[in-house]
Amino acid sequence: MAYLVDTNCFVRLAEQGSPGRSTVLRALSKLHASGESLCVTPQVIGEFWNVCTRPTSARGGLGLDIASTDRKVRLIERHFRLLPDNLATFVEWRRLLLENSIQGVQVHDARIVASMAIHNISHLLTFNTSDFRRFAGTTVIDPSDV
Repeated sequence: MAYLVDTNCFVRLAEQGSPGRSTVLRALSKLHASGESLCVTPQVIGEFWNVCTRPTSARGGLGLDIASTDRKVRLIERHFRLLPDNLATFVEWRRLLLENSIQGVQVHDARIVASMAIHNISHLLTFNTSDFRRFAGTTVIDPSDV
């Protein structure tokens, strides 16, 4: 089985003092040891880059420089399967927006779910479980539940 790893898991890993860091590490280790495929999308990497390079004075920003952020992204690319974006992902995303009456910032969550659907991935590892429960066919797993 494959799991898509959401942005907030990578953000927790990047924050040395984050209480969720050990939870994510434990969850990823268990899934990897079980032979699960751990995946990421360009959307997730883009969101991660945004949070990493956002100033610490801004909401949730880590204030990292470009070089540090790039090193972290290269680690993600090395250890997680990158699912490609394509036209089918866009079409599915548009369908999800209309079917679920998606507005505002939730368009980003719908794009993650669209990519999961196109790549036949049903499981999402995220701390934001309530954001994704509305999407049929998506099994949402909190890292603390792995």
